[in-house]
Amino acid sequence: MTAYATENDQVIPPMPERTPDALRAAIAKHTPELLLDFEEHWKWAIGDAYDLGPVPAFMARWWGAYAIARDPKLDAHVRDLEHRAAYECTDSAEAKALLEEAAKIHYRVRELGPGE
Repeated sequence: MTAYATENDQVIPPMPERTPDALRAAIAKHTPELLLDFEEHWKWAIGDAYDLGPVPAFMARWWGAYAIARDPKLDAHVRDLEHRAAYECTDSAEAKALLEEAAKIHYRVRELGPGE
């Protein structure tokens, strides 16, 4: 896994292996602002559970969160879309379009594989 640079020479870290430990390590290293929420969610949703059924949903949620947060430009774009839809739009069709664009990004990043 190697990081890659965008056209602005901004280095984007690669996606980790698709395991909770690898994802946690990547979050701790590259997006530490997410770490507290990640760990609290882990304790609440998984913790000492004997049923590992929630793990795939947990991983999907945090895989996407990390994929967006590791790229400051993409993160700012998604936050802007969501902010504009929630606070600036007076037209519901426009707000819906903004949220749909943000949702498409959230959906697309879930498909990223390790190393991308």
